[in-house]
Parts: sequence; structure tokens; C-alpha cells
Amino acid sequence: MRSAHTVEQLRAAEEPVLAELAAQGQPDAIMQRAAYGLAYAVLDFLGSAYGRQVRLLVGPGNNGGDALYAGALLARRGAAVEAFLVWPDRVHRRGLEVFFAAGGRLAPAEAPPRAADPEIDVVIDGILGIGALGGLPPEAEQALARFPGAPVVAVDLPSGIHADTGELSGPHAGAVLTVTFGSHKVAHLVDPAARACGVVHLVDLDLSLPEAAVQALQEGDVVDMLPRADPIGHKYTRGVVGVRTGSAAYPGAAVLSVGGALRGLAGMVRYVGAAADVVQQAHPEVVVGPGRVQAWVVGSGGGEDAAAALAASVADGCPIVIDADGLAPFVDLVAASPVSTPLSSPVVLTPHAGELARMLGVTRDEVEARQLHYACEAADRFGAVVLLKGRRTLIVEPGSGRVRVNTTGVPWLATAGSGDVLAGLIGALLASGLSPFDAASVGAWLHGAAGTLASAGGPINATQIAEALPEVVRRVLSQ
Repeated sequence: MRSAHTVEQLRAAEEPVLAELAAQGQPDAIMQRAAYGLAYAVLDFLGSAYGRQVRLLVGPGNNGGDALYAGALLARRGAAVEAFLVWPDRVHRRGLEVFFAAGGRLAPAEAPPRAADPEIDVVIDGILGIGALGGLPPEAEQALARFPGAPVVAVDLPSGIHADTGELSGPHAGAVLTVTFGSHKVAHLVDPAARACGVVHLVDLDLSLPEAAVQALQEGDVVDMLPRADPIGHKYTRGVVGVRTGSAAYPGAAVLSVGGALRGLAGMVRYVGAAADVVQQAHPEVVVGPGRVQAWVVGSGGGEDAAAALAASVADGCPIVIDADGLAPFVDLVAASPVSTPLSSPVVLTPHAGELARMLGVTRDEVEARQLHYACEAADRFGAVVLLKGRRTLIVEPGSGRVRVNTTGVPWLATAGSGDVLAGLIGALLASGLSPFDAASVGAWLHGAAGTLASAGGPINATQIAEALPEVVRRVLSQ
């Protein structure tokens, strides 16, 4: 898994290593290792060093030291490197000495005209590090404004971003590439901050780290988690997923959610709802009518039927995926209950930002600005796994505080019916035996990968996402 740790976790892991290095007379050894990784990431970005124009924006402490040591390495490789000291009286002195010894120079103190300079190949943002709480002081804003239009490579994080929240709380830098050290930080994975980081490159510092605050599944994780077909199994042992979605007004939602469920590794899909004729015409293998299931999918396109569909599914006592029109009745059910968790069975909620805002009584803008915060609040308030859909979909497990973020997918996934397919897919994974947290996480990963495969760089529709799922699963299982 790709793991993201908090600043506190990283500092706790670094402390014994730094103390040992200091006792050995090597206080900057970790910084030099980080700077080496930073310099070679910049070289990879530029393609070559000789004659390249590199500008360093140098802040105080270790972040500025990383930039200076990296600048020295680039200067030795033939780049023309100039450093602007944002706060000259707080610069990392040893790093500055090494920088000068390598041929680095200070940039002029006076700010150049506010126009893009095509001769500058890259600006390395080493102003503020992971300990900053968000936003930029005026001196930092002015430093960044010196080089408008130049590509920025950020040291650890773009300056002005809070490392632990994924939130943006004021002016901040934006990078095409962020080079981070030891571990990813939460802001590298969670939007809106992740959008400002560009491509993130990790330099391993060989630290002993605890369990991460946020994780992102990789293909190998999905390989390990996907259920396999038992050679002596049958459709019932593989799991039966029930679908109560769609309505007379929105029959397409039923077709799409069933389409996702059919590709989700369960052995059978059972449909109960007003769109039975349309569903059977599109998917003749679906069984129509009540019967035993291992999980239910409710709400997509349910309209006025959604509340009754939710009530009937709750009565079965099976795990439930609740999407779209099923979310408001679920909130009402929780509000009317004398206990904090009114359902005895596990629940996965799959809202987008607007739906989550209505569930929590806040605005959509608030949710989009604090996605991790509100997804965690909803998981705890409703006692359910919450999958907050977005560019970086978040999956939060109630009680444990475990969070995963999905990094697969393309912007073309934002299309009508895409969420219906996802809900059906998660329901099938639940029915096949995955836990709610794993089913939601794996479902989001497969859904994003299917969107990428189907898109091939162009627009797609929800049906194409569902149709691409078997090939994605085949490729994963062949690993």
C-alpha cells in the first residue's frame, strides 16, 4: 500500500535516527540523503543539468537546507543555480556553505519584473516544510511571485499546505512535482491539497514507521484481496447480491447498478424493484424476485421507492450499500432511532460531496474544502463505512479511524450513472465475502481502473465502465 503518515508520526520515527547520527558526528546525514533524492528527481524532470537555469526559494530550517544541498549537487553537475533567501537571518548555515562551495550564487535581492522568464527551467520551492500550519506569510508570497510561470518542484510539500489534513487554508504554492521524504504525507493523497502537489515522488529514508494515517491500495493489494473462484464452488457459494434500485422514473439506474453487480465476482444477482422488465431485457442472467441474498444495494435512482426499498433491505439483516436516493431515508432512520447505530448489519454509504453536505447539514463547498474531516465525521455519526466520491475518493471505517484514498481513475469517470455501477460493484464484493471497508476500497480501485481502461484518453459512459470491469479483474488476477 501507499502509506501517508502524519508529521507527528514522522518526527517520532526520525528522532532516534537523528540522535544516533548526531552522536556519530553526522547531523546532516538524513538531510543530505533527502537532498540527493531531490536533486536526482529534478534532474529526471529536466532531462539534463548542464546549462540549466535553476532557482532555489530557500526558507528556514530543514526544508531550506534540503533545497541548498540539492542545489549544490545540481551546480556540480553543471546547472546555473541561484538561491533566494526568503529570511536571510534564518537560513541553514551548513547547507549555505556547501552551496557556495559548489559554485551556487545568491539571487539578486531586488525582485525582477513580474513577467514569466522563459530562461528559468525550474524553481525549487524550499520555503516552508511539513511543520507549517497552512497559508503563506507575505515574504513567502513575494518570493513565489518572483518567478511567475516557471515550473515549480516542491520540497516535501508545496509551501503553504497543511501536511496532515488535505486542506488549503490560504495562499499556497502549486507544484508540477513534489519530492517528499520518508513517507507520503496526508496532503499528498487527499484533495484539495493533493491537486496542488502535482506528481509526487517519494525518497525512502529507511525509517521505521507505524501504521499509516491514510493508505492507498496498489495493484498488489487488490491482487491479495480479491476473492478467487473455488474450483468446487457454485453460484451460491460465490455469493448472491440483491439489488433494489431504480424506479419507473429512473429504470436506467437499475440497469447500471445491476451491471456493476454482475461484474463484481458474486455468483448471482437478484433484482427486486419497479424496473424488472428493463433489467431482465438488458441482463437476462439476473434473477428477478425476492429470495435470499448476502448483501443488498439500495437507492440508485430509487426516487420515491427508495425509502421502502431501504426498509425492506434493513429487515433482511444483510450488509447494505446505500447510494443516492437511499441516503436521505437512511439519515432519517438514524435520526429516529434511540441508539447511535440503528442497523445491526454493516452499512456502506456512497455519497458525493453534495449528498454528504445534505446528510451533515453543511454546504457542499465546506465538504469539498475539508473532505477528510467530513468523511470521518459522517462515518462516526452514522456508524457506517463512508465512501466519499471525488477525484480522490475517500473510504473511512467507523470506530477504527482507518482511511483509504483511491488514486485510480480519470476525469472522464465523472459521468451520469458511474456511481450506480460503483454501488453495484461494491455490493457484489460484499456478497462475495469482503468486509465493508475492503469491499468499498477494492470497488473504488476497480471502478477507477475500469474507467481508465475504457476511456483510453477519451470520454466514456457508465455502461462502458461496467463492461470494462471483467478485463480489469482478469488482468489483476493474472498477476
